[in-house]
Amino acid sequence: MTANRQFKELNSTSNVSGAENSLCTSLSLDDDIESAVMKHSRALLLLSCDFGTAWHSRKLVVLEKHKLSALLDELLLSALVLSYSPKSEYAWGHRKWVIKSISEKCSTLPEIATKESELVEKIAERSKMNYRAWNHRCWLVSYMTREQLLHELKRSRNWANLHVADHCCFHYRSQLMLKILEDRCCEQEISSSGYSVEIYLLWKDELDWDEMLIKRYIGREALWLHRRFLSLFWIKHFLTDHTGLSSRGEQKTSMNDDFSVFMDNELHLLHSCSIIPDNSFDDYQAQAMHSATYMLWLIKQIPDSCRIELQEKLKTENLKALLNKACPERSSTWDCLTGYVEASDH
Repeated sequence: MTANRQFKELNSTSNVSGAENSLCTSLSLDDDIESAVMKHSRALLLLSCDFGTAWHSRKLVVLEKHKLSALLDELLLSALVLSYSPKSEYAWGHRKWVIKSISEKCSTLPEIATKESELVEKIAERSKMNYRAWNHRCWLVSYMTREQLLHELKRSRNWANLHVADHCCFHYRSQLMLKILEDRCCEQEISSSGYSVEIYLLWKDELDWDEMLIKRYIGREALWLHRRFLSLFWIKHFLTDHTGLSSRGEQKTSMNDDFSVFMDNELHLLHSCSIIPDNSFDDYQAQAMHSATYMLWLIKQIPDSCRIELQEKLKTENLKALLNKACPERSSTWDCLTGYVEASDH
């Protein structure tokens, strides 16, 4: 704290009296105090990583140095802190500040973004459900090139396959997909004929992969939440496109054809996940509950013009019975939800 106070006093004095002081003396004193601030703050942060004043004092010194090497050193220090305190909010916030500062000075952001993503993955492997780490990785998406986005989408799939209960990774994938879509829209405006085949196939592949995981890993809520994101985009952007695109990129004749194919697949998924064997584990009951609540949610998202067709294929009473069987202790909740859906349909 003494070194920090001296540093602030020296800066205020040099700003006021500037030319009156000897330049050599001022620089020498400045370096000594800066070194003291950096040395003491580093030691303090290794003992107490959430001491905000220490992080702030380092920012002030780095801003005075105007050197890229000083910023890179801060990345090393914060990585060291995160190695033993992976959920330190101050350490993650400091990394964001450093990366923003680097982005204003040089063009090495793609390389840094790649290393940052790798760091988050290593930390997430040791620290489960680390929201701050994954939030940092999502923030990095805006600094990635198109090639990096596609690479991260492929790479994170391998991680998600092994951590199907961690919704953070699936949220990260959704941010990657939205950024790919945003970049694609910037390259060429979307015409009335709809989104490109590339975007269509990207979403179709993600839906198929998510369905495979749902059937393989029973009762994992994160997979159903990810499906809601995928389905909502699909309904709003592909089912409302009257020309549509088939899975091979061929134009379809009407929105109803697209809707029928999509809903038939979702209904088939519902039926396959709603079977609760006798002597079953709780995972099967959770799977049935997630599939039924997903369908209730889906009914509210589809266009009014297509809802009648769905009602013919699926009765709300069947969903209510399934929910009561899967989770009877929450029957009042199911009565309220199904009643809300029926009322809004009328």
